[in-house]
Amino acid sequence: MKIGNFFKKVITFLSEVKTEMRKVSWLSWEQTWKYTLIVIGTSIAVAILLGTLDAFFTWIINKII
Repeated sequence: MKIGNFFKKVITFLSEVKTEMRKVSWLSWEQTWKYTLIVIGTSIAVAILLGTLDAFFTWIINKII
């Protein structure tokens, strides 16, 4: 592949990316913050659940041993 052909393909690709990015329906800042807080809250809840289960099973194993 020739180097000039490579650069033409890169420029074509970036041009197509720019065109497609204009078609994207972006969220508002309020929606972005809302969904971000939901993800963080869910992650914290899952971490607490897994930590509690780990502590419980560790306690059970220590009682058995």
